[in-house]
Amino acid sequence: MAPQQPLPIAFQELLTLSKFDIQQQSIGFNSCTLESDHYVCVREQNGDAAQVIIVDLHNTEKTIKRTIKADSAIMHWSKMIIALKAQRTLQIFNLEAKEKLKSHNMHEDVVFWKWISERSLGLITDTSVYHWDVTDPNQAAPVKVFDRHVNLQACQIINYRVNSSEKWMVVVGISQQQGRVVGSMQLYSRDRGISQAIEGHAAAFADIRLDDASSDTHLFTFAVRTATGAKLHVVEVDHQASNPAFQKKTVDVYFPTEATNDFPVAMQVSSRFSIIYLVTKYGFIHLYDLETGTCIFMNRISSDTIFITAPHDSISGIIGVNRKGQVLSVGVDENNIIPYLLQNPANAGLAVKLASRAGLAGADDLLSNQFDQLYAQGKFIDAAKIAATSPRGFLRTPQTIEKFKSAPNPPAQLSVILQYFSMLLDKGGLNKYESLELIKPVLAQNRKNLLEKWLKENKLECSEELGDLVRQHDIGLALSIYLRAGIPHKVVAAFAETGQFEKILPYARKVGYNPDYASLLQNIVRINPEKGAEFAGQLANEEGGALVDIDRVVDVFLSQNMIQQATAFLLDALKDNREDQAALQTRLLEMNLLNAPQVADAILLERMFSHYDKNRIATLSEQAGLHQRALEHYDDPAAIKRVLVNTTVLPPEWVVEFFGRLSVDQSLDCMREMLRANIRQHLPVVIQIATKYSDLLGAPRLIELFESYKTPEGLFYYLGSIVNLSEDSEVVFKYIQAATKLQKFGEVERICRDNNFYNPEKVKNFFKEAKLSEQTPLVLVCDRFNFIHDLVLYLYQNQLWQPIEVYVQKINPSRTPAVIGGLLDVDCDETVIKKLLASVDSSRIPIDELVQEVEQRNRLKLLLPFLEATLNSNVQQTAVYNALAKIYIDSNNNPEKFLKENDQYDSLIVGKYCEKRDPYLAFIAYQKGQNDVELVRITNENSMFKQQARYLVKRRDAELWTFVLNPSNLYRRSLIDQVVATAVPEASDPEDVSIAVQSFLQNDLPSELIELLEKIILEPSAFSDNSTLQNLLILTAIKADKGRVMNYIHRLNNFDGPDIANVAIESGLFEEAFEVYKKIDAHADAVNVLIEHIVSIDRAFAYADRVDLPEVWSRLGKAQLDGLRITDSIDSYIRANDPSNFAEVIEMSTRAGKFDDLIKYLQMCRKTLREPPVDSSLAICFARVDKLHDLEDFLNVSNVADIEDCGDKAYEEGLHRAAKVFFTNISNWAKLASTLVYLEEYQNAVECARKANSTKVWKQVNEACVAKKEFRLAQICGLNLIVHAEELHDLVKQYERNGYFDELISLLESGLGLERAHMGMFTELGIALTKYRPDRVMEHLKIFWGRINIPKVIRACDQAHLWPELIFLYCHYDEWDNAALTMMDKAADAWEHQSFKDIIVKVANLEIYYRALNFYLQEQPSLLTDLLSALSPRIDVTRVVKMFQKSDNIPLIKPFLLNVQSQNNKVVNQAINDLLIEEEDYKTLSDSVENYDNYDPVELAQRLEKHGLVFFRQIAANIYRKHKRWEQSISLSKQDRLFKDAIETAAVSNKQDIVEELIQYFVDIGSRECYVAMLYACYDLIQLDVIMELSWRHGLHDYTMPFMINSMRQQSNKMAALEKDNEERKAKEVVQQQVEDTTPIINTGLLLTAGPSYSNGIAPQNSGYRGF
Repeated sequence: MAPQQPLPIAFQELLTLSKFDIQQQSIGFNSCTLESDHYVCVREQNGDAAQVIIVDLHNTEKTIKRTIKADSAIMHWSKMIIALKAQRTLQIFNLEAKEKLKSHNMHEDVVFWKWISERSLGLITDTSVYHWDVTDPNQAAPVKVFDRHVNLQACQIINYRVNSSEKWMVVVGISQQQGRVVGSMQLYSRDRGISQAIEGHAAAFADIRLDDASSDTHLFTFAVRTATGAKLHVVEVDHQASNPAFQKKTVDVYFPTEATNDFPVAMQVSSRFSIIYLVTKYGFIHLYDLETGTCIFMNRISSDTIFITAPHDSISGIIGVNRKGQVLSVGVDENNIIPYLLQNPANAGLAVKLASRAGLAGADDLLSNQFDQLYAQGKFIDAAKIAATSPRGFLRTPQTIEKFKSAPNPPAQLSVILQYFSMLLDKGGLNKYESLELIKPVLAQNRKNLLEKWLKENKLECSEELGDLVRQHDIGLALSIYLRAGIPHKVVAAFAETGQFEKILPYARKVGYNPDYASLLQNIVRINPEKGAEFAGQLANEEGGALVDIDRVVDVFLSQNMIQQATAFLLDALKDNREDQAALQTRLLEMNLLNAPQVADAILLERMFSHYDKNRIATLSEQAGLHQRALEHYDDPAAIKRVLVNTTVLPPEWVVEFFGRLSVDQSLDCMREMLRANIRQHLPVVIQIATKYSDLLGAPRLIELFESYKTPEGLFYYLGSIVNLSEDSEVVFKYIQAATKLQKFGEVERICRDNNFYNPEKVKNFFKEAKLSEQTPLVLVCDRFNFIHDLVLYLYQNQLWQPIEVYVQKINPSRTPAVIGGLLDVDCDETVIKKLLASVDSSRIPIDELVQEVEQRNRLKLLLPFLEATLNSNVQQTAVYNALAKIYIDSNNNPEKFLKENDQYDSLIVGKYCEKRDPYLAFIAYQKGQNDVELVRITNENSMFKQQARYLVKRRDAELWTFVLNPSNLYRRSLIDQVVATAVPEASDPEDVSIAVQSFLQNDLPSELIELLEKIILEPSAFSDNSTLQNLLILTAIKADKGRVMNYIHRLNNFDGPDIANVAIESGLFEEAFEVYKKIDAHADAVNVLIEHIVSIDRAFAYADRVDLPEVWSRLGKAQLDGLRITDSIDSYIRANDPSNFAEVIEMSTRAGKFDDLIKYLQMCRKTLREPPVDSSLAICFARVDKLHDLEDFLNVSNVADIEDCGDKAYEEGLHRAAKVFFTNISNWAKLASTLVYLEEYQNAVECARKANSTKVWKQVNEACVAKKEFRLAQICGLNLIVHAEELHDLVKQYERNGYFDELISLLESGLGLERAHMGMFTELGIALTKYRPDRVMEHLKIFWGRINIPKVIRACDQAHLWPELIFLYCHYDEWDNAALTMMDKAADAWEHQSFKDIIVKVANLEIYYRALNFYLQEQPSLLTDLLSALSPRIDVTRVVKMFQKSDNIPLIKPFLLNVQSQNNKVVNQAINDLLIEEEDYKTLSDSVENYDNYDPVELAQRLEKHGLVFFRQIAANIYRKHKRWEQSISLSKQDRLFKDAIETAAVSNKQDIVEELIQYFVDIGSRECYVAMLYACYDLIQLDVIMELSWRHGLHDYTMPFMINSMRQQSNKMAALEKDNEERKAKEVVQQQVEDTTPIINTGLLLTAGPSYSNGIAPQNSGYRGF
């Protein structure tokens, strides 16, 4: 089987939207959007709930679901910005910032929109195209760009594209025309302001750099499929004169024959590869070269429609979503596309261009040969072009440069090498070698401006060599090159040389370089202290930890007496306030307290540190005069008191804050100490402390503190600060006492007036006892807490009249009633009381309370002068009038007049006052105030029914009528009598009567209502002819007394007849209703009563015959029709000449079969009507009564019948001859063909079917022909059916059901040559062959395997047991697993070794590998090794070994094991070792053990040390040695007398005890040779004393002497070296001591002479650069 050719595309399914619980119906063009390769946005509607799902294609874990109701939602290309459209409202939201960016209401609907750039949206309405910059705050609304072209009318807009310069736009739409989808586009130029209408389905803009072009060429490409074919067009827009012209490209787009309705739906252009990706509706992908239009590849990638696409930037491909929700990605396979193109020699040029353009592999040999040929021919410029554009720059090497340098210069032109560099600069940048070669002549000519230009444009590849070359001319440019090249030691050296110290650390941190910072800092501090401090801070604050020791830095600063810089550095270095820096914190504070206390104060004020020695700092602070800081750090109470008492410079505010750190007892002790020491000086501060910490210290303890020092001022000011917030009554009382003692009466009054927490009784008694000179506080307390009686008694007893007058006149006049009551209780003179009342503003006195106080004491007349004066002063208070009314009633001073004429009194109060005195006056008062309940009660109690009746009629209150007419009212009958007899007859206002009548009606008093109405209507009155009352009388009689109704109908003439009749009908009074209609001449309604209610069609017929009106006959006809009197009904309709109810007449007559009567009726209808149902019914009636001649005459004249419907009905009813007439008349060949089938006219039926060209007709005719065995005609029909895939299955089943197998195969084979032949036909033919002609199956599959539905044919072959054919299909369907399994299961018929090898390596299920091994083990053991060789990269070697070990067949796979032993697998190694031991192959075993160490060494060694062959025991000893089991290895070697191995093992062990033991062994056995060998091999491990002892004891001096001589020589050399080193050290110490003795402790020299001077401000550093 030939290997499958690699595809030039990389196709991948990224994800499936269904796994995010997205409904299938939500995956479509209108609800799913894909603006880029970053987000898929889906709108989902589930009932009323709506949500938007945002799937992040780069990280699916970040999928977002939001409840959003919108008509459309699109995500930004790369940001979490979503655009929402709800009807005409557009909104832009930033989901990350959770803010709305913009919002706008459009004046017309937006039919399509999408993102056209990172900033802008494109909006398309029915008439125009808009752009909207969502990031521009000045662009609040979309901006109109152009109007839509007329060619886009009635089109669905599917895309909108804008080119990179936003000067060209294209709108793409599709529409259904003549059975196909037509594409329409509008191409618009912004610069020209014109549009062009183009037919097309998909379009895109692209840019490409042509050969010899100075700038990009702008292209427009579009694809269209018309009725005649499909084309792809590529044209240039905005041609630039400097560029070569682009020739328009037009190429055919291939569509498979079965894809007749397929068309392009999307297009994307790869900017990297300049390849057009074209996607069609049926899921085909086309790849075209943008420059040449060459088709590169075409295949189907999806069986479902890909409805939306976007560029896939990461692979420079295309990404799309199909209707299944699969997110698919297609891109160029960079490894395969060039070899794929080179398979066709015609595409060699395209392959070279594509490889050069995109830097792809595959064409290197071809380009290299071209380069060599051109160079050899002397075409150096062409060769330079090849090299400059070579993929990945594989030709841009130093060898190429040398070739061009050696090439002869063309006359009057630049040299070849310079032209080559010019090409490279135009194309992009230079590599390392090219940059060095170009810069040399530039620097030689001192043209540094070119160098700067190329660096800015990134045209040069920066390197250390280039920087070294440039540094000789310009250190600044060299620094730039070092930075770009990333040479850190050169960069630091350049920074140092240019004095840019501040850049060293950021750069070193950035690149991870670590220079010698300590030396660098020391020199910077010496020369530039400020820079040094800054640099030191940077070193100390490095994120990963300080780069230098902080103590060392401080020493550096202090050695130069730089306190300020040291302080600044430490502040910065210690800012983290770490505990391990406590000593440094203390050192910092000590240094400043001793030298700069103000600085120390500022540091302590900031509270930056907390781990220093606080006691030490407190003592130093007190000594430095920083008492505040001393207090902050002292913990000793005695020290705190000492500092507080002995200083006067502490800010009071700080002292107050300081007390917040002390305990309660400490605070009180310090406050006492302060008051004791100097109460005058410290009292204000103590008051502030007490105020702030009152809740903590406790008000009682503080009060006791101030009282103990007898300071009311302190108590007053302290309590004054808390009294407004305190709820402690004792605090308030103490404050009142202190304020009273200090004569602060204003404050006392305020507290008494505003405070709510003091004990009023206690305060009142205190004021009484204090004998205040000002009584206002007492008055306020008594006023607030209602001690008025006590106040009046106290003031009256002490003859204090003025406070009383002030109280009622100014303080609280509203308390005047209580004061008057109190004065009356103490029997004060009335003259005094009246005088007091006269002095008070009456408008501020509550009159009702005053009246109540006086009335309780029976002194009401006392108020008459006051009340009259109040009334004269225009005070309109109800209480005044109430009081006057009571006085007039009691004095009988014409009260009735006052009550009737006055409206200001309270009728309830006055009425209640009058009830027992005079009920009539109470009635007047209640009537005046409309106090209904009280009025009804008083009139009922006093039998005043006439007054009550008159009041009710005038009152017109329905609720009041309901109340009095309630059955529970014992007085209802008496009241009704007065209403009927007096109140209503007296009434002249119709509204009064109406309300009364309605009340009787609502309260269900029909008899009483009839009595009332008869009195009003039947007796002469103003209301006798009132139609409303007449209606009411009749209606009431209908409900209550039906016997009177007919009488009222005859006597009354002004009632509403129709309404009365309807009510009578509802009440069952049908004869009365009939009389009413007769009386008002409503004949139609009268006959309707006879028909529907009296149910007498005979009376109705007689009535209709008497009045002889069309409407009456029509109504009668309807009734007769409802009664199924069809003939009578039709006669009535004919007499009425009424065709209006033709639909019902037709339906009922048709059901009853009255076709002859119906024909007469329809002929009458046609005289006035031209309705399709009428003509259609007439035609079908002719057919039903078999009047075909009349039918033909009718059809030949003008009519509006639905002939097709009539034909259908005739066909359904079996009237085939009539149906033939109908269908012939309208030339409906489809239905005529079906009819002819029933008439057995098959030939004519086929001809009609051909004219109809309907699938249904073909199917019906085919079935009939098959049934009659007219196979020739049936095949004609079948060929027109099988091209429709949905009909094919039923057709096949029909033939199979009837046993016509050969005819079926013949039909399908005939159809294969049809233009519309599809996959289903090839598939069904294959299935039929498997069933009925199995010998032809393989031939069919080999020819048409690419056009069949392989899964279906697989099932058929499986059922037919066609195993070779089944395996063939599995292979072509990439079902390698099933192919392999089938070949093994059916080995007798289908197995072939080479094919099986090709298949087995492609299976996905790894278990099949092991099943195949078992299969070969059983069936083909000789080929097992060949199979294992093919599977070795894929199988689990461990499992294979165990499998063959279990079956004891390891020798069979020995070659395989040796082949895979390079994996160093433990199981493999053990199996090989076992096999080699069994075969006694010690050489191979030794190599295995030595080269592959993954095995159980102990177990293998233990097996080998017991082996009979010494070689295997030697291997065991080597294993022990290799795994450091020295004793076992040496023991085994000694056992086999392999002394050389034992000596080597001892030397390798590096252990003295093992070496000494082995030496002793050799001495004991007398092997002097081995003894000497040990001294040589283990020289470094042998102790001299041990050897000397052995030599002396065993007489081995001669053998030992060389060892001892060498040892003594080494000891002598070591001693000499130590003595030399000691002398040198002592000399250095002497010199160092002399320098220290001559150097002053404090350097008094000037800074300028303190050290060597360097031109750049810093000493040279060991930076790694050796050039200076």
